Amino acid sequence: MLKNFQRHKFLFEELVKRDFKRKYKRTVLGMVWSVLSPLMTLMVMRVVFTQFFGRNIEHYTIYLFCGNLVFGCFNESTGQGMESLMSNSSIFTKVNVPKYLFLFSKNVQCLINFLLTLSVFVLFCVLDGIVFTWRWIFLIYPICCLVLFNIGMGLILSALFVFFRDVQYLWTVFTQLLMYASAIFYSIEDYSPIAQNAFLLNPIYLFIRYFRKIVIDRTVPTIWFHLLMMADVCIAIGIGCWIYKKYNHEFLYYV
Repeated sequence: MLKNFQRHKFLFEELVKRDFKRKYKRTVLGMVWSVLSPLMTLMVMRVVFTQFFGRNIEHYTIYLFCGNLVFGCFNESTGQGMESLMSNSSIFTKVNVPKYLFLFSKNVQCLINFLLTLSVFVLFCVLDGIVFTWRWIFLIYPICCLVLFNIGMGLILSALFVFFRDVQYLWTVFTQLLMYASAIFYSIEDYSPIAQNAFLLNPIYLFIRYFRKIVIDRTVPTIWFHLLMMADVCIAIGIGCWIYKKYNHEFLYYV
């Protein structure tokens, strides 16, 4: 894979540039929307949910921002990644190139958007009086896990989308349900221990919880929590790579 990537490095760079230009084409604010869009969502959710859920949650704005930051990255990455093969079918049906490059280019774009929003997140933490500690260095772990998980899910979704166009509509409904199941705007403390453990089955909640533990609670999650996140990443990457390897040549007949 590394040799193929080096061989097609120029193509990969051009794909990333093209995706950026296409996304912000004919927009006045351009890349500013990468930061402005999640901020607008954050402000709306804060106004709507503060009276219902935010009274007993410390640093509720940051609490919300952690959820929006992680879920927004996941939603954007998987949504764009799902269409990565179909939108580039005119290229790989004519030229023999590794098909995962198209997905990787989408994830690079989403990662840059995520890092831009993360810089605004840090600014909000300063304004909200969040205490910065050495534990912030551990945020590298959930960020890396999130990127790898997004790639794994993107591999799965992009392959399924080639064979079943219905996946696009089903995924939209699923992500909507996933948002409500990820405790973005509410706390799970009032739920029973069994229900709280059930939330740990949701990988997105794990990433969000990790951010909140470091930023708000100023504690590092347990080793078990780290291993659980890594297991989710390995499962997603493993299934995605298996699907691409098995059906790589069949993609040509369905695009």
